[in-house]
Amino acid sequence: MEPSEASGQRDTQALLSTTQEMELRRRDYQVERPLLNQKQLEELGRWSSVTGTHQWRTWLQCSHARARALLLQYLPVLAWLPRYPVRDWLLGDLLSGLSVAIMQLPQGLAYALLAGLPPVFGLYSSFYPVFIYFLFGTSRHISVGTFAVMSVMVGSVTESLAPDEDFLQDLNSTVNETARDAARVQLASALSVLVGLFQVGLGLVHFGFVVTYLSEPLVRGYTTAASVQVFISQLKYVFGLQLSSRSGPLSIIYTLLEVCWKLPQSVVGTMVTALVAGVVLVVLKLLNDKLQRHLPLPIPRELLTLIGATGISYGVGLKHRFGVDVVGDIPAGLIPPVAPNSQLFAKLVGNAFAIAVVGFAIAISLGKIFALRHGYRVDSNQELVALGLSNLIGGVFQCFPVSCSMSRSLVQESTGGNTQVAGAVSSLFILIIIVKLGELFQDLPKAVLAAAIIVNLKGMLMQFTDICSLWKANRMDLLIWLVTFVATILLNLDLGLAAAVAFSLLLVVFRTQLPHYSILGQVPDTDIYRDVAEYSEAREVPGVKVFRSSATVYFANAELYSDTLKQKCGVDVDRLISRKKKLLKKKELKLKRLLKEEKLQRQAGPLEPAAASKGTSVSINANTSIRDIESNNMEGSKAKQVSAGKELEDTAASGQEDAKAPDGSTLKALGLPQPDFHSLVLDLGALSFVDTVCLKSLKNIFRDFREIEVEVYMAACHTPVVTQLEAGHFFDASITKQHLFASVHDAVVFALQHPRSGPVSPVSVTQL
Repeated sequence: MEPSEASGQRDTQALLSTTQEMELRRRDYQVERPLLNQKQLEELGRWSSVTGTHQWRTWLQCSHARARALLLQYLPVLAWLPRYPVRDWLLGDLLSGLSVAIMQLPQGLAYALLAGLPPVFGLYSSFYPVFIYFLFGTSRHISVGTFAVMSVMVGSVTESLAPDEDFLQDLNSTVNETARDAARVQLASALSVLVGLFQVGLGLVHFGFVVTYLSEPLVRGYTTAASVQVFISQLKYVFGLQLSSRSGPLSIIYTLLEVCWKLPQSVVGTMVTALVAGVVLVVLKLLNDKLQRHLPLPIPRELLTLIGATGISYGVGLKHRFGVDVVGDIPAGLIPPVAPNSQLFAKLVGNAFAIAVVGFAIAISLGKIFALRHGYRVDSNQELVALGLSNLIGGVFQCFPVSCSMSRSLVQESTGGNTQVAGAVSSLFILIIIVKLGELFQDLPKAVLAAAIIVNLKGMLMQFTDICSLWKANRMDLLIWLVTFVATILLNLDLGLAAAVAFSLLLVVFRTQLPHYSILGQVPDTDIYRDVAEYSEAREVPGVKVFRSSATVYFANAELYSDTLKQKCGVDVDRLISRKKKLLKKKELKLKRLLKEEKLQRQAGPLEPAAASKGTSVSINANTSIRDIESNNMEGSKAKQVSAGKELEDTAASGQEDAKAPDGSTLKALGLPQPDFHSLVLDLGALSFVDTVCLKSLKNIFRDFREIEVEVYMAACHTPVVTQLEAGHFFDASITKQHLFASVHDAVVFALQHPRSGPVSPVSVTQL
């Protein structure tokens, strides 16, 4: 073959149309099988119901293997620590733990301030919970400890239940800070214990799936709103203002208005301190990002800023000379455990549950991200238990509720951290600071801590860009984001979370109430059925309507499903049934009337026709004799009697025929329009469950369409749905499993071969 001929052949093959290519592929794909309804499918596949296993029997088993499995499940450190590769991972975990501890110190001091507590309690919350999570956690990379969102939620509780106004001294109207701080510490520790109890309890009953109700747009909108609240709450430290303690709905709005109102009272020294600290933190962050590749460890910008600010404050005397508020006394050493005040639990239960869910949602979302990145598994229920024990035991040691920090977790991963040994190392460094070095930060300005908090909010505040991305991707998710953000800003953190979850769940219900309904047509030369409105080549099968819903049918949308089905079929089913019933009733009344007339005529005898004729107005010829008139009247009445009897016999015969065969009551016999299809196929592939309303709706569909001489079939039901249909006594003598087919194509072919009325269309059957 010459090269020119070969190239010409290749060009010819390249110019094959799409239809021809599909034809060539179709020749190699053939499936021959009989039509299968549900009964035949169960017999062919030998279906049998799955016997349920009782999980409680497994829980109550007692054996050495069972005890060991439970111990390793609830104390994961015993599973991975004996296999810890010291040579490969220890150096990375030590460096990572040191880096995280350097971040934990300033963040612990700052976030305690955010929670309305003395800064030293932030250090306690960076030690006890971190070490407890090292023993019980399953994530290898998250950094447990203080977190801005959790701290601001705790702060809203402490400031609402222990406001400054309750601790005013009578003489000079100043706040007794010692008594106020003691009350708030008691509230925060009781709150931590209650949060821990909630989390441990939910974890033990395997309730970790509760976090699935917090979608990603909801969590991001909530954390963005929380970051705005954190920002506004720190303005009083930036400007050196004394603000009223507020809580409840619109509290953040009132706080912002009060800040604006009291701006003329700002302390210049505090503002300058916060501004300089913020600029230094931003510059160090930019320098850190630029030199990241060349540095073995990131620059500890917060720690360097805190050390420099403390030295300057001590050397210059910022508190005495310029009125800059400082941290104050930081006691050295640990404090003994204290039992929580159980009388406070009733006041804290609602906030505790919200904090427990939010803290777990943040931790498990970050944990799953790192687990997916590094190829291991995170147990959501054990994570609940680990966080719960961290908060429970931490609350006994005067800690406030904690979760994990995104910034510290990223540092722990990027600096070589491989396991929670890094967390244990960081907690030991924090312990050294608490015991020996904490008192060195007594002259640290609170404005510097506020600046560190605000600068660290950059990541969460950048989530405002979600609005643009969600507008392009999914506007329903954008609606959830916006509602969550607005509700959290206006209603505060606890009520805002409840409103956001309720709205997202209602939105899911609303979306299932308005699914996409479609009439399906067959794609040419295939057994595939698609929406005729979307696929121009899809054609409805003559005589058969195929109807599909994109969502399951249940009580909220069952009525809409039936109404849309009747509308899509192009037949006013209810009106047609009403007209048919009226005509049948009219026919029945006519039959009763004729039967009654015959009965009366038989009772009256032969004289009644003559007597009845006397009362009849007639016109006669004057020459007609009386005998002729009487004879005419008798003959007329006899003829009338014979005619009435004949009509009655015809109607009775017709009624007997109706009783024996339905032809007398058909739409055609009654003179009513007939639908242009004889069969209806319901594609129930989207059904995931059925309830009693769905069962009644399906039964009514069968009844109504059979009234207008249309047979109904169902197709593509999943096995659990079929089981629920059986349990609900859906199948009976009129609706059997022979009306339920394995696929839409099976139902369509069967409907064409067994039409309810009219001959089979051989063209359609051949095409299928």
